[in-house]
Amino acid sequence: MILGVAGALVALTLAGAAAGAPPASVAPTRLAELTPAQLAGQRMVFGFPGTRPPADLVRRIRRGEAGAVILLGGNTPTRAAARDLVRRLQAIRRPAALDEPLLVMIDQEGGLVRRLDGPPTRSAERMGADGVAATRAAGRATGRLLAGVGVNLDLAPVADVARPGSALARDGRVFGTAPGRVASVTVAFAAGLRDAGVAAAAKHFPGIGAATVSTDVAPVRIRLGAEELRRVDLRPFRALIAHDVPVVMLGTAVYPALDPGRPAALSRAISTDLLRDELGFGGVTVTDALDTPALAPVGGPGTVAVRAAGAGSDLLIHTGYAPGVTAAGAVSREIRRGTLDRVEAEAAVARVLRLRRDLG
Repeated sequence: MILGVAGALVALTLAGAAAGAPPASVAPTRLAELTPAQLAGQRMVFGFPGTRPPADLVRRIRRGEAGAVILLGGNTPTRAAARDLVRRLQAIRRPAALDEPLLVMIDQEGGLVRRLDGPPTRSAERMGADGVAATRAAGRATGRLLAGVGVNLDLAPVADVARPGSALARDGRVFGTAPGRVASVTVAFAAGLRDAGVAAAAKHFPGIGAATVSTDVAPVRIRLGAEELRRVDLRPFRALIAHDVPVVMLGTAVYPALDPGRPAALSRAISTDLLRDELGFGGVTVTDALDTPALAPVGGPGTVAVRAAGAGSDLLIHTGYAPGVTAAGAVSREIRRGTLDRVEAEAAVARVLRLRRDLG
């Protein structure tokens, strides 16, 4: 057994929906009534500056054309400011068919990557050395912090397996170099978050532990063989999926052994064939930030978003507000034209709505 630590790991409870159909808890007629703009907007994750939501975002939420936001450093100068911002967002009236709580996500990994002052203060590297029980306690403390300000999804844990020279390892963002160890402690951290009522997002599928530069600053190609990727890099993700992690984040690196030219978040071979069909993940998928230099060679925000949606990504993150608006318009247009399959779009929105309902 990968996770053979007696009594330390408790299964998460947010099981995923089947990839090809809406969850039974979301009425098909309800989904059929959504406009293309609503179907697109419910899949966008909007970032924005400051401690008050932009007036345009407020209008989008009221129309049912936005269902998720990401909080960045400028949104959270203090816990009180973050709490007030989330309250303002959740208080915005939404259409009855889309009235589940908004999905509010944040990067609170630990160490250097924390948007809020507070746990986990130790880096992933240090938590990995501390062991399963301590890591679960750190996840629980992190979840209590996030729940206290209204955040319901943590873009953590990092489930990548570090290699020599790894960019993530240099920043202390990985739990270790042994896939079994990474598997056990990431499951523990995710379970700790769930103890506090906050969802975890395992990242960065299918693994960027071999990347020597960050995908936040440049395009990345990971030239590992398919066998090594499955044996090493996928092992923590398999463990997290087996313990019902509700969200998996798709990275933006290219893996020639899995798809010769498309970054993971834009690759149907990776986001659908591998993650859903082979590994059996039925929860919500979210992309890493799409407005990143790593994807600049692909095209502008609209092109990138349409390709990510077509590959099967449920939620599309944009840290800048303007790129998110452009992306929403492009995805809506392609759903209306039929270039993006409406049935798949409805299934993606259904998974997101169920997650939001369960977190609410």
